[in-house]
Amino acid sequence: MGESQNCYLICYDIRDPKRWRKAYNLLQGYGERMQYSIFRSWLTMRSREKLRWELEKILAPEDSLLLIRLSNQCVNSIPAYNRPGAWSNQDEPYRIV
Repeated sequence: MGESQNCYLICYDIRDPKRWRKAYNLLQGYGERMQYSIFRSWLTMRSREKLRWELEKILAPEDSLLLIRLSNQCVNSIPAYNRPGAWSNQDEPYRIV
């Protein structure tokens, strides 16, 4: 059985456009953009640490990064108190493209 995955919100504020673009491109490979500087990703503990390591190589001290792990109960209840379509509730932590 593989590692369990958790849903994470990844929020950032990056001052330099070049660093912002690098972080944005990196995060696109890990999840789905929710808003301008907010991504949603399903990550294992290992992939979360790999992502943090890759982001730390890009970010400068003045940049901000926040990773928030959401419990399954939180993820399942988000659609109940938001606008329709604001958060698609995925039963599976992957998407077939």
